[in-house]
Amino acid sequence: MTGSVEESKKLQLYSYWRSSCAFRVRIALNLKGLEYEYKAVNLLKGEQTDPVIADSFAIIMYLEEKYPQRALLPQDLQKRAINYQAANIVAANIQPLQNLAVLNYIQEKVGPNETTPWLQTHIRKGFEALEKLLKDYAGKYATGDEIYVADLFLAPQIYAAVKRIEIDMYTLGCLCLYRHPSVCMRVIFVSTHFLVLKEHGTIKNL
Repeated sequence: MTGSVEESKKLQLYSYWRSSCAFRVRIALNLKGLEYEYKAVNLLKGEQTDPVIADSFAIIMYLEEKYPQRALLPQDLQKRAINYQAANIVAANIQPLQNLAVLNYIQEKVGPNETTPWLQTHIRKGFEALEKLLKDYAGKYATGDEIYVADLFLAPQIYAAVKRIEIDMYTLGCLCLYRHPSVCMRVIFVSTHFLVLKEHGTIKNL
């Protein structure tokens, strides 16, 4: 993501449409009501750019500190720490094991049919860790009845797990709340993703 010292300049988000990292940043931008320019890149073609801030967690923290409206972290310090921990489980323990470079390596060294079992095994392990972490904090969302950073990281990961990797979320206690129709994930989370999916003709219903 790039910005400017000039407050009037619109934020720019360089994004690959299937990227869960970009997905979580779009959620943050949407929740805070910030206008931004969407710059599409294709990671499969090596179209990475060199933005000012490249890490999604760093971008979200930048947005949280620079634009304090609609806080993405709770005031309660323990719940805040739980949000950090949940985000870290997704970003550091799940996502690196599903990145394209890892999957290409598995296809080459192990076999083309081994990527899905690999993904299902390691994503489920991460979800089980998240389930243990959040079971005493979950409400309508991951750490209560408000949307915070943990949800920004969970929603894209769960969306990918269900839609692309066919993981059954109904076996995962509090995490399956993201599939419940009463949860407004459809409106707040997925709507930001659908705007991007529409550009690629790949919209599918939950």
